[in-house]
Amino acid sequence: MAENKENNENLDKNAENAGNTDNVNTAENKENTENNKEMDSVSNENNANDARTGSQAHPYGNNKEKDEKMNDVGAGSENPEKDEKTNDIETGSHPQEGSFGETHPNDNNKEKDELTTLKEKLKEEDDKYKRLLAEFDNFRKRSEKEKLSMFDFGASQILTKILPIIDNIERAIESVKEEDKTNSVYEGLDKIYKQVNKVLEEIDVKPIEALNKKFDANLHNAVMTDETSDAEVDTITEELQKGYTYKGDVIRHSMVKVKK
Repeated sequence: MAENKENNENLDKNAENAGNTDNVNTAENKENTENNKEMDSVSNENNANDARTGSQAHPYGNNKEKDEKMNDVGAGSENPEKDEKTNDIETGSHPQEGSFGETHPNDNNKEKDELTTLKEKLKEEDDKYKRLLAEFDNFRKRSEKEKLSMFDFGASQILTKILPIIDNIERAIESVKEEDKTNSVYEGLDKIYKQVNKVLEEIDVKPIEALNKKFDANLHNAVMTDETSDAEVDTITEELQKGYTYKGDVIRHSMVKVKK
């Protein structure tokens, strides 16, 4: 019994010690929590101060990386290769192989090839222009010649219709007797005939000479032969109808009588 009682007392002491331990741990945890809250408050306050201080010192914001880059730019260390090239240019030193400003031989060859190509194209265009100009000049001359030819053809057609009228005027004058040539009708008819001949001469219409000339098939049309006259052979002894030329071209052959 005494032993059991002693065991119970020990159990009660252990329980009491366990309870005291829990109370101690709870108190310690509570104290640690309060310390953490106080440290968080201080840290937040410090961050706020840093933010305000950084915004005043740096207008671009609290950015450590930007500040470092700005410092590097100010110190000339953003692009060491570029700074080195700038220093080479300032000191007059030549750029190294592959550096800025070097002219590659392939670039020169490419420029020469492009220049040669442009010269060839220019030559081709110049040849085309000259050929076109020559063709246009030939076309202009050919057109003018065709116009004149058409005009001359039309004029010759009209003249061939007028020539019979002139023939009739000539016959009328030849039929007048010598004593009637003082008549006013004859004088008027003669003036008209002379005026017509003057106009024909102005437009380059000329009569073909035939009488006592050698026969020419290009100018004369033999409709009769003469076997009695003393003229030489192939000589025109009589003109039956007068022929005419217009600008050197025959518009009507002369009708003649030729010695055989």
